[in-house]
Amino acid sequence: MSRHILITASLPYANGPLHLGHILEYTQADIWARFQRLKGHQAYYICGSDAHGTPIMLRAQKENLDPAVMVEQIREQHMADFRDFDIVFDNFYTTHSEENRELACDIFEKIKAAGHITEKTIEQAFDPEKNMFLPDRFVKGTCPKCGADDQYGDACEVCGATYDPTDLKNPLSVLTGATPIQKTSTHYFFELAPFANAIQTWMRDSHLQVPVIKKMNEWFESGLQAWDITRDAPYFGFTIPGTTGKYFYVWMDAPVGYMASFKHFCAQRPDIDFDSFWQQGSNTELYHFIGKDVMYFHTLFWPAMLLGSHYKRPNGVFVHGFVTVNGQKMSKSRGTFITARAYLKHLAPDYLRYYFAAKLNAHIEDIDLNLEDFSLRVNADLVNKLVNIASRTAGFIRKKFDNRLAATLDNEALIQQLQDQADHIAELYESRQYGEAMRVIMQLADEVNSYISDVEPWALAKDESQLARVHAICTTAINAFRILMIYLTPVLPTLSEKTVTFLNVVPFTWQETQVRLLDHAINDFKPMISRVDPETLSAILAEGQA
Repeated sequence: MSRHILITASLPYANGPLHLGHILEYTQADIWARFQRLKGHQAYYICGSDAHGTPIMLRAQKENLDPAVMVEQIREQHMADFRDFDIVFDNFYTTHSEENRELACDIFEKIKAAGHITEKTIEQAFDPEKNMFLPDRFVKGTCPKCGADDQYGDACEVCGATYDPTDLKNPLSVLTGATPIQKTSTHYFFELAPFANAIQTWMRDSHLQVPVIKKMNEWFESGLQAWDITRDAPYFGFTIPGTTGKYFYVWMDAPVGYMASFKHFCAQRPDIDFDSFWQQGSNTELYHFIGKDVMYFHTLFWPAMLLGSHYKRPNGVFVHGFVTVNGQKMSKSRGTFITARAYLKHLAPDYLRYYFAAKLNAHIEDIDLNLEDFSLRVNADLVNKLVNIASRTAGFIRKKFDNRLAATLDNEALIQQLQDQADHIAELYESRQYGEAMRVIMQLADEVNSYISDVEPWALAKDESQLARVHAICTTAINAFRILMIYLTPVLPTLSEKTVTFLNVVPFTWQETQVRLLDHAINDFKPMISRVDPETLSAILAEGQA
């Protein structure tokens, strides 16, 4: 039965270029979306620019640009990077949109009408030199819990504690280095405590990883605190209805951007009903792919917002870790900060998509992009194992049999062995165990290569009486290659397209793994992939140091 699935990835912040850490998440979600479509399901992959907040306002000031103009320029750069990485969104929009304004205000008004919004006068860090209130991330100091230095004003990266900027010891403004003073301001707060039981029920019923559930339980045990959803002028964002100089905190309207992007998409596709995907009780499915750094917002604040405004909650929130390069946090000073565009200048996207897939699982582990391991794995798996199957045998089909496959196979059992893995590999994709899926697929590729080496079609081809068997052997190999490429289509879309052209067939579906391609005309085999050169990797790293 066909499923109706809405898939989102975190909205990239529109204040700088994408790096390979970003690409991990969007690739993970793209693979999942492509797999669902390959299985015949109705799956939409939605995203957009996270366009609001103080950092964007300040960067626009620095560049002497209107913030709306700047975020649109960056959105276009991000879209180009995604396109060139074969990350295909059904819609890539922006939170700075009329759809998002309307939805954010609607959610706020519903929550407020239900009595879940309160007003409080609070003390905040204020930069006396910049003459503005400082967001949490614009104050740094010593963690009040563990004593770690150089920590942000909202959370400690060393011990994981969360706190208010006013709790920091020895605080300094990131903008000017001045010691912040305290000033009062009236803010709106979203009371989360009334939603605790409902969120815990959702937590038990939805697809959440065990570490996520454990972390959420810690929040519940310590008691849910009211959430400050207000920011004071100057600010780039949406004005809170009925106020002057008060804006929605960026995390109030950012997740609403998922809804806004889908609403914008539905306006272009009248055959798709927005309400059917977002109304409570809907049998459609909603999944978010996110990094562990934004887990708090997606598993606590966002479900509460949806509950309070009577919208559907996610069926699952899939959390992943960060990307390190050669065992180190990405850093310009260390030469390990690699932008998406720097990579794309030198290498095809399929290489990195495969490497990430080979290391991804359903856990929240950091993934290390070890460049030596990267080149070895890509060369060994994609070049020497996978494409080698076709390159070793396609030439015989062209030279001896006029590019037409035989009507029979030489090794039915081998093809059946590959076909029998379809359900298992599908289960691995579904559960995001991509690394295990790649391992199974490459084991099958090993079996095929061993078979070709054992039967030696190049030797048999010297004997005219053996040509019929050579034809069947090469047809077996090409069928095996085709099945493996269907399994890898979600990961390697460009290589899959080249395979479709080579085999002279229509784009793959998952069900076609169970079909044999016999007595069929194919096209000339052309080189599909080249080896990764260590010098290329050095050139990518050199750009990271620039």
